[in-house]
Amino acid sequence: MEKENNKVRVLVVGCGNMGASHAWAYHKMDGFEICGIVSRGKSKEVLNEKMGNVYPLFDDFETALAATKPDAVCISTYPDTHEEYAVKSMEAGAHVFVEKPIASSVKGAEHVQEVALKTGKKLVVGYILRHHPSWIKFVEMSSDLGKPLVMRMNLNQQSDTAMWTLHRNLMASLSPIVDCGVHYIDVMCQMTRSKPTQVYAIGARLTDEIPAYNYNYGNLQIRFEDGSVGWYEAGWGPMVSETAFFVKDVVGPKGSVSIVAKEAGGTGKSGSIEAHTKTESILRHHSALDENEKFALEDEWLDLTDEPDHQGLCDREQAYFLKAIKEDIDLSDHMEDAVTSLRIAFAADESVKTGQVVRL
Repeated sequence: MEKENNKVRVLVVGCGNMGASHAWAYHKMDGFEICGIVSRGKSKEVLNEKMGNVYPLFDDFETALAATKPDAVCISTYPDTHEEYAVKSMEAGAHVFVEKPIASSVKGAEHVQEVALKTGKKLVVGYILRHHPSWIKFVEMSSDLGKPLVMRMNLNQQSDTAMWTLHRNLMASLSPIVDCGVHYIDVMCQMTRSKPTQVYAIGARLTDEIPAYNYNYGNLQIRFEDGSVGWYEAGWGPMVSETAFFVKDVVGPKGSVSIVAKEAGGTGKSGSIEAHTKTESILRHHSALDENEKFALEDEWLDLTDEPDHQGLCDREQAYFLKAIKEDIDLSDHMEDAVTSLRIAFAADESVKTGQVVRL
C-alpha cells in the first residue's frame, strides 16, 4: 500500500549509470519516495552520499524487498537478473520499472510479461528513446515517407577504462546487438508497424577478453511484411572505429529523414552515454522532382539543440512510470513491443551463431 502522503515508495536496485540516474529522478520528484537502495558493491554508498545519505542501504535484493515492502521497484542491474527480480517484485505486490532488455532470453521476457498480466502490476521497460521528443519526432516524420521503408541505424562504441569494463561485464550474458539493438529495433517496429518476417545477422569476436560463445561486433538485417527493411550495427571495445559510428536514418519513396548529430557524432564521442541519445538536428529530404528532373523542394533542417540531456530523459521515463501507476494506464502494447523487439534481437543472435536466416 502507498503511504498516507500518497507517494509511491520505490526500491532502487542497481546503482550504475542508469540506476543512479533513475534514483536521482525519484529523489527529485514529488510523487516518489525512495525506501531503499540495493547494490553488491560500494556504488550505493557513493549514490546515497550524493543524495544526502538519507536512504537505507542493502547488499541483497531479496532482503531489501522483504524489509521495505515497496510499492514499486526499479531494476537497473545486469540483464541476467532482470527476469528474477521483476517477477519477485511483482509477486510481492510491487509495480516494476526494469531497464532493457526485459530479460536475458525470449522465454524469460514472456514470463515477465505473463506475471505482469496475472498480477495486474505495472511493468515499464526502459526504452528511453520512446520518451525523447526528438526521437518521437523522427518516428512521426517517417510516416510521411510512404512504404516500404529502408531503415539504417548503428551505434558503435569505442571503449576503454571503466566503459570497457562495463562492456566486458555485459558481454558475459548478452551481445551488443541484443543489449543495445532492442532500442533501435523498437524504433524500426514503431516506424513500420508491420510484422517482422525474417532476420539475418553476422558477427565477429575481436577480443579474447569476452566469452568464447559471444561476439563484440554484430550487424543485423530485418525484413517486414510490408516490404520494409532495416539494418542495425553495434560494436564494443577498444578496437572499434569511430568512423560513421552514429547513423540514424530512414528512406522511403517520398524521400528520407535523418538524424544529424554533428557534435555527438564526432570523434571521441562513441563511448559517451550522454552522446548516445543526442540528435541535435533532423534533416528531411524530399524526393519529388520538377519538370526538369531537379529536386522540386529544398531540404529542411529541424534544429533540436534544446533537447533534454540524459538525466532529463530519465526524469521523463520515471514521470511516465508514475503516471502509469497513478492513472492505471494500460501497458499491454508497451509490454508486447518490448517482448517483440527482444525476440527479433535474439533471432539475430541465433543467426550470427548458425549462419542461417531466422524466420519469425
